[in-house]
Amino acid sequence: MTTEPEKQRKAQELTEPAREATALAQKLGLDPYDVQYWVVDHDEMNELIAYDGFQTRYPHWRWGMKYERQRKQRQFLGGKAFEIVNNDDPSNAFLQQSNSLADQKAVITHVEAHADFFANNRWFGLFREDGPNAAAMLERHARRVEDVLSDPDVDREAVEAFIDTVLSIEDNVEYRRAFDRSTEGGEPDEVDDTLDELGVSDEVRSEVFDDDWLADLDADADDASVPDEPVYDLLAFLREHGQSYDEDAEKAVEFEDWQRDVLELLRREAYYFAPQRTTKVMNEGWAAYWESMMMGEEAFAGVEEFLDYADHQAKVLNSPGFNPYKLGKQLWEYVENTTNRRELLERLLRVRGVTWRNFHDSIDFEAVTEALEPPDALDRISSDTLEAVAALPDEYVDEDALAAARDGDVDVDRYPWKVLTYEGLARRHFSLAKPQFRGFLGRVSREELERVSRYLFEDEQYASVSDALEDVEFTAGWDRMRSVRESHNDVTFIDEFLSQEFVDANDYFTYEFSRARGDYRATSTDAADVKKKLLLRFTNLGKPTVGVYDANHENRGELLLCHEYNGVMMDLEDAEETLKRVFELWGRPVVLHTITKRVSEREQERARRRNREPEPEEVGVEMRYNGEEFEVEELSWQAVAELSADELDYDTKPDDWL
Repeated sequence: MTTEPEKQRKAQELTEPAREATALAQKLGLDPYDVQYWVVDHDEMNELIAYDGFQTRYPHWRWGMKYERQRKQRQFLGGKAFEIVNNDDPSNAFLQQSNSLADQKAVITHVEAHADFFANNRWFGLFREDGPNAAAMLERHARRVEDVLSDPDVDREAVEAFIDTVLSIEDNVEYRRAFDRSTEGGEPDEVDDTLDELGVSDEVRSEVFDDDWLADLDADADDASVPDEPVYDLLAFLREHGQSYDEDAEKAVEFEDWQRDVLELLRREAYYFAPQRTTKVMNEGWAAYWESMMMGEEAFAGVEEFLDYADHQAKVLNSPGFNPYKLGKQLWEYVENTTNRRELLERLLRVRGVTWRNFHDSIDFEAVTEALEPPDALDRISSDTLEAVAALPDEYVDEDALAAARDGDVDVDRYPWKVLTYEGLARRHFSLAKPQFRGFLGRVSREELERVSRYLFEDEQYASVSDALEDVEFTAGWDRMRSVRESHNDVTFIDEFLSQEFVDANDYFTYEFSRARGDYRATSTDAADVKKKLLLRFTNLGKPTVGVYDANHENRGELLLCHEYNGVMMDLEDAEETLKRVFELWGRPVVLHTITKRVSEREQERARRRNREPEPEEVGVEMRYNGEEFEVEELSWQAVAELSADELDYDTKPDDWL
């Protein structure tokens, strides 16, 4: 059993690594929230994971279920918790006492990057009120539910059942707009300006941020119960217009006060956790990138710790299945590399005699790469090389820290980065001088060279390549990364930066299920296809987009929900279960319109004989639940045509599929 003195000793050991990791993160240009680190034992860690990183949540059986799942995963599958941090100011991070020092340092550096992302990403800002104070909010919610449960006039089982019902549709909030705290609408937000600044493609904008939706953000509906435009925040709509079904009276009755309160607090929690889910690839990739920079390249992991750390990160980055850490880190490296390459191209294309047409023949890429390597005085800093450090360009050297190192007040052998500035660290770690990226400049296409040349107005500025390299802004890549970190979410991030060059370099591909052969097969390495597959995963969290289309369907007070079909069928069995839950919050019949695909056995056999994929037929479906039974009927295509996406097709099967 872990004792408090043991935790305190461990916490004391980690005080210096935590302090120095924060200082290093700031030197590297990060601006994180303050982080409070807590040492916990494995049972406490399991409990925190079950509570989504917080110490207090409302009473409900789901937390016990999650705790048991986490405990058994660790006990029987060897699962190990390395990191848990919450989006709060200050952030709270929890370190498992039994982890090695190498793992603790890895978690701390990873957490500092997360705290920077929380503090500076605009999409996180859309979902908080005056500033993140999540722990206090969740504690208030817990007290409110406890008050309801302790009310002698309220049935405890009814509260549990109501929470279960709301949680079944908790993802049906509006991920594309700011959290609306009011009951009848809120102030317009800055999403439209954000999309304009990002230059989001028309394809993604039409699918995720359509113009009608954007134009309607600041419009107040005169009659919210019959929306003029689809409403995607189903929880808010039901909070305002829903009712519960009274079985004794056999009719819908108004929500009790506690029901509206509980629905709203669960909605607020859904919005709090939304940005973490809509920036998963960016956020985890950002943390993995800076963790690697600090632990490996700046040797925050000591010599005796490095192998343990390298093994830990290799397991994380190479875990099977979809891996947001790996994809995110690779995309951030690509942002850095393409920005640094653009910076070099803008210099080298101004060298006398160098044009986009003769670039590959005129530039000695090996010589350029060698020139980009950091000087020895910058690369190998120790207490014995301080005079050489002092001779570096002024913008590279932190003069105060250097003076302290000379006086013996800074352990420069252990923390060499302390005597450098942000500019010095950027020069020390310029990406295109690293061994793994040495060929990146030479792989530039003629199309990119021509594109860069088109915007150069000073044709002959440099007499030689060496003169051009003296003007390189070595901070360009990191500056661009911070700008992207501020503005994007996973959809816009992948839309902008996943290119054919990236797909080819990292061996990405799509795969599809073959109805004719009954198995999965790789189908495409085209960047457009890979991007579509990934966008399918991230748009609306990869779940069906369902909106309230009519709250008085066919003038019968029925709620019409419509599935905005993007080529992927809804699971109709899951849809039935969900409609049952929605009925409990509407109190009257609920109708769902969707589109599904069907392939007859005859068509499938014909396709198999002809060595091709069968062509499925898309048909409209109406599902209606009246509280007792389901009615399912086929709809004409005209009735559901508006629900079908016109431009996005996530099916990447090639024409010559077989």
